[in-house]
Amino acid sequence: MKKEQKQHFLIVTLPVQSHVNPVLEFAERLLRTGAHVTLVTSVFGKRNAERRKLYDGLRIATFSDGNDDGNRTSDGDPLEYLSKFRKSGSKVLGEVYDKSRDERKQVTYLVYSLLLPWVAEVAREYHVPSALLWIQPALVFDVYYYYFRGYGDVIRDCENNPSWSLKLPNLQFTFKNCDLPSFLLPSTPLLYTFGTVMIEKHIEELEKEETPTILVNTFEALEVDALKAVERFTLIPVGPLLPLRTLEGRDPSDDRLSSTGDLRDEDYMKWLDSQEEFEVIYVSFGSISVLSGTQQEELARALIQTNRPFMWVIREKQKKGKEDEHKNNDEDELSCMEELKQLGKIVPWCSQVEVLSHPSVGCFVTHCGWNSTLESITAGVPMVAFPQWTDQMTNAKLVEDVWKIGVRVKKCEEEGLVKADEINRCLEAVMKSKEMTENAKNLMKLTVQAVKQGGSSYKNMKDFINNVN
Repeated sequence: MKKEQKQHFLIVTLPVQSHVNPVLEFAERLLRTGAHVTLVTSVFGKRNAERRKLYDGLRIATFSDGNDDGNRTSDGDPLEYLSKFRKSGSKVLGEVYDKSRDERKQVTYLVYSLLLPWVAEVAREYHVPSALLWIQPALVFDVYYYYFRGYGDVIRDCENNPSWSLKLPNLQFTFKNCDLPSFLLPSTPLLYTFGTVMIEKHIEELEKEETPTILVNTFEALEVDALKAVERFTLIPVGPLLPLRTLEGRDPSDDRLSSTGDLRDEDYMKWLDSQEEFEVIYVSFGSISVLSGTQQEELARALIQTNRPFMWVIREKQKKGKEDEHKNNDEDELSCMEELKQLGKIVPWCSQVEVLSHPSVGCFVTHCGWNSTLESITAGVPMVAFPQWTDQMTNAKLVEDVWKIGVRVKKCEEEGLVKADEINRCLEAVMKSKEMTENAKNLMKLTVQAVKQGGSSYKNMKDFINNVN
């Protein structure tokens, strides 16, 4: 009797940490079923993946995208970079497909993440089914879809009318211009051109499929309306794609890795242990966002004004903003650094899941990247939303207006900054709000229900795997 072949999933992702992390969690769930999984990414993407413990059995196929050291500046042309990524990536996909066939581990499914619509074309070329793994909230997908399907002119006018607002089909939310992804704002021409081109291609590729598969890093109770807002597509929530040990209530400290991939003991946990319950303000802006030096000074002043303990992640390359990067090293520190160190703790890195899970943390000042937002929800920690770009504006809207688990900072239009007094206002509002804390704890419980055996995301993931031909 012929032995049945295991499923072999080929997963393609950009090397950015915010893409790599949910993709690895998705891969782990596939590996747990006994499937073969091969991750395809750049050399630097592999380095990002190896900064954390990888599930046994994961294969990684790499190629050079011209950015092996990870030092590509944001001044480059994103479309040119993605073109190079596609050229090298599609070649490696073909090589992996042929090798897998020769080894009798035939690729049976292709999964691709955000900004890689060309993978769907490769899948059709090899007669392999494919799925888009949407690593942002369902609501952001809805906004993009309707932008390209009838609402583009209305949305493009959002920055010309101070009282602009919009309701989209099948959604209860009213959008203001500050709620839209920055990819759709003409005032950010590089992002606007690059973002609209890639997202439109995603939608076009999906519409070529009779029954496209769109897996979303969210869960049903979190985005009930948004998951059903686009009638043309079925969005399947399989998230949150976070470490299973965290979602299952186990100690997340096993995931504690340094930026170089080495396990290391940090004294920040001992410092957190010494603090009172729900008293610490945790501040982090992710792996990409860089505040200007002036904005950091405003944030520093706000933290001092609160007179509360805080832990602030300032990456080495973030010690001064972009406008200050050519100044002498002697000028790198914030002007009030000594005062900050007396009140709180500044670290160049930490295990965010571990920190958010600590009982002393009562508030998270965040850029509202989707991974960070989900981590905060999973830990039951309310947020001060401090969005910077891409989907973060829409995520901040969800945090403040929809889930009511935080407040969003308001920028001073004259100076283009969020001033210290405004940040302090938001911090005090969150730290003193029993309602936001209670809402956050309730969402945390719904998260656990979604991923545990029999939960909505658990069943959706199981159905997806079982339906692969």
